Amino acid sequence: MSAAAGSSERDSGPAGVEAAFAAPAGTSWTRVSTSLTRYRRMILLAVLVPVLALGGAALWTVGWWWGLGWAVLVAVAGAAGWWSARALRDAWGYAEGETDLYLTYGLVTRQLVVIPYGRMQVVDVTSDLLEQALGMATVQVRTAATTADTRIPGLSLDDAVQLRDRLAARSETFSTGL
Repeated sequence: MSAAAGSSERDSGPAGVEAAFAAPAGTSWTRVSTSLTRYRRMILLAVLVPVLALGGAALWTVGWWWGLGWAVLVAVAGAAGWWSARALRDAWGYAEGETDLYLTYGLVTRQLVVIPYGRMQVVDVTSDLLEQALGMATVQVRTAATTADTRIPGLSLDDAVQLRDRLAARSETFSTGL
């Protein structure tokens, strides 16, 4: 085996994956608020409780073992969702480079999105009722060709407003005249 082949095999392992999704040089990932975990878990419960109650009651009329089986299935789905809420929150990060915004997310399929400041057209801050109650907001960056998920959920309201202002100012500074 050649040295080049050996090095490419090493680069494709876990260390190579971490390098591929590392923050740009001179920066580090800014992670989103821990409130995002609580938000996702509350949404999960809001979905699972009615599903458990309605599905279990309907299946109980067919036979108690069907209702019990449904409850176990919903419990397993709930446990998976409960665990993944934190893991998904931990996967979100952003970094503000010199000329680009870097965004990483994803648990099963990891993503690294690079958005040049000059291509940014609109920077939105949104917050639904539950996010508002938890003091959170989502920043969404829109470009002319939006093909990737360019949103940063789970920011504190203050952080979202500050990020929006910084990105809007940088987009003006690096404007490409589109």
